[in-house]
Amino acid sequence: MAVSMAAAAGRLRRAIRRSPLWGGPSRRPLSSEPPAAQARAVRDAFLNFFRDRHGHRLVPSASVRPRGDPSLLFVNAGMNQFKPIFLGTVNPRSEMAGFRRVANSQKCVRAGGRHSDLEDVGRDLSHHTFFEMLGNWAFGGEYFKEEACSMAWELLTQVYGIPEDRLWVSYFGGDPKAGLDPDLESRDIWLSLGVRDSHVLSFGPEENFWEMGDTGPCGPCTEIHYDLAGRVGAPQLVELWNLVFIQHNREADGSLQPLPQRHVDTGMGLERLVAVLQGTRSTYDTDLFSPLLKAIHQGCRAPPYLGRVGAADEGRTDMAYRVVADHIRTLSVCIADGVYPGMSGAPLVLRRILRRAVRFSTEVLRAPPGFLGSLVPVVVETLGDAYPELQKNSAQIAHLVSEDEAAFLASLQRGRQIIDRTLRRLGPSELFPAEVAWSLSLAGNLGLPLDLLELMLEEKGVQLDSAGLARLAQEEAQHRSQQSEPVQEQGLQLNVHALGELQRRGVPPTDDSPKYNYSLRPSGGYEFSACEAQVLQLYTEDGTAVASVGKGQRCGLLLDKTNFYAEQGGQASDRGYLVRVGQEDVLFPVAQAQVCGGFILHEAVAPEGLKVGDQVQLHVDEAWRLRCMEKHTATHLLSWALRQTLGPHTEQRGSHLSPERLRFDVATQAPLTPEQLRAVEGTVQDAVGQDEPVYMEDVALALTAHVPGLRSLDEVYPDPVRVVSVGVPVARALDPASQAALRTSVELCCGTHLLRTGAVGDLVIVGERQLTKGTTRLLAVTGEQAQQAREVGQNLAQEVEAATERLSRGSQDVAAAQRLSKDVGRLTDAVDTALMPQWQRRELQAALKALQRRANAAIRKLELGQAAQKTQELLQRHSQGPLIVDTVAAESLSVLVKVVRQLCERAPGTSVLLLSPQPRGHVLCACQVAQSATPAFTAEAWALAVCSPMGGKAWGSRVVAQGTGTTADLGAALSTARAYALDQL
Repeated sequence: MAVSMAAAAGRLRRAIRRSPLWGGPSRRPLSSEPPAAQARAVRDAFLNFFRDRHGHRLVPSASVRPRGDPSLLFVNAGMNQFKPIFLGTVNPRSEMAGFRRVANSQKCVRAGGRHSDLEDVGRDLSHHTFFEMLGNWAFGGEYFKEEACSMAWELLTQVYGIPEDRLWVSYFGGDPKAGLDPDLESRDIWLSLGVRDSHVLSFGPEENFWEMGDTGPCGPCTEIHYDLAGRVGAPQLVELWNLVFIQHNREADGSLQPLPQRHVDTGMGLERLVAVLQGTRSTYDTDLFSPLLKAIHQGCRAPPYLGRVGAADEGRTDMAYRVVADHIRTLSVCIADGVYPGMSGAPLVLRRILRRAVRFSTEVLRAPPGFLGSLVPVVVETLGDAYPELQKNSAQIAHLVSEDEAAFLASLQRGRQIIDRTLRRLGPSELFPAEVAWSLSLAGNLGLPLDLLELMLEEKGVQLDSAGLARLAQEEAQHRSQQSEPVQEQGLQLNVHALGELQRRGVPPTDDSPKYNYSLRPSGGYEFSACEAQVLQLYTEDGTAVASVGKGQRCGLLLDKTNFYAEQGGQASDRGYLVRVGQEDVLFPVAQAQVCGGFILHEAVAPEGLKVGDQVQLHVDEAWRLRCMEKHTATHLLSWALRQTLGPHTEQRGSHLSPERLRFDVATQAPLTPEQLRAVEGTVQDAVGQDEPVYMEDVALALTAHVPGLRSLDEVYPDPVRVVSVGVPVARALDPASQAALRTSVELCCGTHLLRTGAVGDLVIVGERQLTKGTTRLLAVTGEQAQQAREVGQNLAQEVEAATERLSRGSQDVAAAQRLSKDVGRLTDAVDTALMPQWQRRELQAALKALQRRANAAIRKLELGQAAQKTQELLQRHSQGPLIVDTVAAESLSVLVKVVRQLCERAPGTSVLLLSPQPRGHVLCACQVAQSATPAFTAEAWALAVCSPMGGKAWGSRVVAQGTGTTADLGAALSTARAYALDQL
């Protein structure tokens, strides 16, 4: 840190001495006076204290996007990034494996999921969706309760200068049901530090026993509280700091087992600490929020912020201030970390946050359009020094917020129009159609939350077709699963105890370097070496370590070395088989391999017995591996081609590859155009055509730190780290002076790759969609699949060209025009679903859309001409009168309706019903009742009277109607039509 601990502490003491005494509830307008004990100094003092005085390593805040943790929507605590250490799964070669005592200020978001404060924000003076968690950690028993409590007490009382008599502590009072004794050790430590006996409280497991989840590491915690009352009346305690002592593991059966290693995990909310030091009961009155509240007041037409809550907050004005101030911080931090408002998971929660902010700012604070985006620079000013990514992405954040704000307001207006139009068409007791609701929420991208839609319908007394909506949601889920990579089943895992036992025994991590032992034959094919290994440990399906397994048993094998690639870095696991040395005719199929804390666990089914100590020989599925290698090298080329096309700052958001296809998520401001997609493919094709060598080498991680153009992802890399360079030797690629990484693909990657790019064969992007706002997902295939995709695209393009030529020649009859229209519709369906280049799909879709419009216009023109001819013939057969009932040859109901309409226009006082015989006894019916007819004579009833005896149906209105039926006696149908009309007339 730039500020030393001593200097920061001194400034804080001076600031606190100047701060006013505690006041009452926040009910004051914003002050222009600078706040005491500024938040920036408070944060610096914490970090410098642990670094300078207690030897902690300062680590940067992790992204709020959880990495490899599907159980979380957002990072919601400082410990999230250290889960691999707590669980014992940290890569032993990674930097994190060396952590012993660390400290940081972690960005946290609590919205959605189990820990959500979203609905509470604004209602009181303390809840937030985004906050900063100050924390210090000790791993592997580096220190424990006594040191952690002493450090916390020292910081609060000596550095921050908080009076000791304002601090209270709580400790775990035990849980007899779980067999847990009181944590008397923590109690005695606090008493030895000078805490008054009356200020030391014990509580049960709900308050003072911390658990990561339903299973996993856990332990007692002790909390430090601050007394807001300040010796005036009864104590009013608020939690400041939670110190967790992780010493147990919650098993799947609910039991608790001691962990092989103990850890300390502490967390203190910066916002609340700053409120204490600045002498206010509201976090919104601190300098973390006051600049935002001031900017909101200046930018809106609302009265100034007064800090009111509940009934005193007339019109919810102050609540709106708090909601907008909190939410714009959350939006800014999340977008800077690559989480954009979207349609599912964390992006969906962020969208809710954005729309909540828009609703309060526009409806309550009367903010002008684009207002939220104007607040982003204020957030950057208050948080940018601590989190530089906010400064780096400031313009993008403001752009996305403003764009989404405008889109929501426009979507809300369009959604209301669609709802109103649909309601006008509904009968008195009909349900609101699920398809319409779905289009409003998802398919149409209007983004109206379904709960909001249901509320709008409820206000109008209409119910939503919930069953239909559930069916559509299921279909969408199935579609998504088909479009993305198949999710691999959760295989056998090594739990924290198994890993601890292996480490206790001194078992080294699995040597998986043989996975790179392959070479090119002179013919151009690949040769994959087998790997001989020894069985070190066997595990049953429930994770129990055993010395042997029997015939037919599903088991996990831990070997001293392996040539199998375990799923990581987006690449699918290898599969293959192993044999016992000396018994090569019995194959043990290996379904997958997984990495667990540096150990590779192979999942297999034993056709015969196998025991620890057996020597085995492993063989990967060569075809599977080679296709994965093709996809992985192609993924690197695709990433480089996207940067060449979209710009050097284009960022990868994730990827996954399997033998079938690869998926690549890329940060984009807008969907890629067909021209950009084609250019990306062309760049990859050039690299493939040159058949460049692919260099791979393990190097020290430090050598990769400052190489311009080097691609790395938001991951923890081992040291040494593997570098993959296309066309340029690794040593030259890592030389900053060479600038080689700016001209070719150079990435940090542990995956398996081709040795030359030519084996990719080809790459075709076959799918593209907006995954979330600002993120595009690309699907691609390589090799023969890519070639087939190009051929399909060429064939479809030729068909579209032929259809265009047919339309240009024109059709002389309706039937030919209708056939052409149907062919265009069939082509459209084929283009929509075919495995083909996405750029070509987009171009053909646009061409077919225009073609369909032209075809439909041609049909209408021919039908009108045909109808005019038939109308003239019918008028010549029928003298003037109130009724025309006849048959006419018509190729479609559309033509028949046009004939009826033209007859009525030519003979205004005439009611007309026409029947048109079709193949296999089918009959078309169309009718129109003259305006001068009696009110009792309706077209719909007339058509129904004729079609019902033919076993058909009819529909329409009082004036016009149409129907269908089947009969061999057309004369009887005509008689029925005449008799009904004459009776009504």
